Amino acid sequence: MYFAALLARTEDGWEASDTDLDDVETLSDLTDLAREASVDEDTVLVFIEQEDAWFGVIRVDGEEDPRIYVSNASAATRSSYGEILLTDELLGREPGAEDSIAALEELVGLDGTEDGEPDNAPDNDNDADHTDHNDDDDGIDAVPAGPLGDTGLLSDLGLPEAELLMLRTDALAEIADALGAAEVLETVR
Repeated sequence: MYFAALLARTEDGWEASDTDLDDVETLSDLTDLAREASVDEDTVLVFIEQEDAWFGVIRVDGEEDPRIYVSNASAATRSSYGEILLTDELLGREPGAEDSIAALEELVGLDGTEDGEPDNAPDNDNDADHTDHNDDDDGIDAVPAGPLGDTGLLSDLGLPEAELLMLRTDALAEIADALGAAEVLETVR
């Protein structure tokens, strides 16, 4: 089960609204949604939570690039909403690296031969080199099991990095409480 909400900072405090992510396919779409909720280009936070698995916070300040924090990146990879947050940049990949890997996998079969080419390599081929090469490929797709992103994105709003990293269950309520927005968030829950 997912929960998503926007918290928009105003001169009178925080305003909350629940968020429908059905039409959101990219981080750019999510950023645009946040900017639409912004009052005078002030801070907007987008919360996404998958019950007992992971949560994410996206911070948008005016026209600046969004800042992202994900509590458990490997759990988020198994979620369509999580995949929106786990950009190549956040994962430390070259943009489009995943597309390049997929294209290479289409050209080269799993046995290391090109399509249509017979596998007539001798069994005494240097297996150690081949194994090391595969390990390198696995490192490209590796996603950490823990937190990923900007751990300081809420520090100036009252939630230090160390406290953000310690949050596990009911994290969004604790974040909202630290920001002084618990009551407004509860109205949309």
